[in-house]
Amino acid sequence: MTKFEKFLFEQKFHSKTEYEINELILSIILAAKFIQHKINSPKFKNILKNNDNNINIQGEIQMKLDQYANNKFKHILKFQKNVAGLVSEEEENIIIFDNDRAKKAKYIILIDPLDGSSNIDVNIPIGTIFSIYQRVTPIGFLIDKNDFLQPGNKQIAAGYILYGASTILVFTTGYGVNIYTYDSSLGVFILSQKKIIYPQKDLIYSINESNYFSFSKEIKKYIKYCQKQNKIIENYYISRYVGSLVADFHRNLIKGGIYIYPNTIKYPTGKLRLLYECNPIAFLAEQAEGKASNGTSRILDIIPNKLHQRSQLIVGTKSMVNKVEYFINKL
Repeated sequence: MTKFEKFLFEQKFHSKTEYEINELILSIILAAKFIQHKINSPKFKNILKNNDNNINIQGEIQMKLDQYANNKFKHILKFQKNVAGLVSEEEENIIIFDNDRAKKAKYIILIDPLDGSSNIDVNIPIGTIFSIYQRVTPIGFLIDKNDFLQPGNKQIAAGYILYGASTILVFTTGYGVNIYTYDSSLGVFILSQKKIIYPQKDLIYSINESNYFSFSKEIKKYIKYCQKQNKIIENYYISRYVGSLVADFHRNLIKGGIYIYPNTIKYPTGKLRLLYECNPIAFLAEQAEGKASNGTSRILDIIPNKLHQRSQLIVGTKSMVNKVEYFINKL
């Protein structure tokens, strides 16, 4: 048993501790190891380009590595007896690997196989985001779309793998956030930071300011507020934006800050997907004593109505999220 496995099997879970959930997480980690190896392969540049201009269900150009990551997770999870079904950013509908298993298995998985893939060819960190739920359809019946349309507060576990200078797993089961670093020489993830919480300081704001003229007047006023604070106090309210959700969120989690992907003219209800981007990130943020909001409501309390539903996302330290909500709701 690896150091990660030993620690994992000692964890409490958001719901009743069950051996099956551990196996699910280890399967996700196995797929992540393949992706990490592919990224670091000398032949990696062969899969940097887009996949012959293929467009995925999100209306976005699909990179070859997007397809590789999606297929790798499907291939590994289809052999996992505890998975009743899967929803992926790259797939239009729910994936059921086996009807008999889909009637018996207890858990479902939602995944963004490769977040930030538009940054692949410039070597900016990218990642995998995942969350695990218990099914709502009674055992013995085939699962359906409603099993996946649960609010984020029903998540049993969630996390992301960040493929950067080092490959790390950031993970929660509802009892705090832990960080594991991949040791390639041993082929294992080793616990490196335990019970992570946001630093109690407002430092970084992360937003794509090139979209400024597409933002609402409330978000524009918040940006001006941040800029004014920086002018008053040097190195305060610093603007940092990578364009990869996991990379931006991770930096702010470690250093203190806020990530905002607001509604725009092009995306009037937000761009990020609620089920497999916003919800797992929000779960992690709250477990790290932060906050996640769509501006008016707690992200984890939103009841989804479709698989690829989009949402505005404001996530970070409580004080910074509260300030954005003030601008949205009070001005």
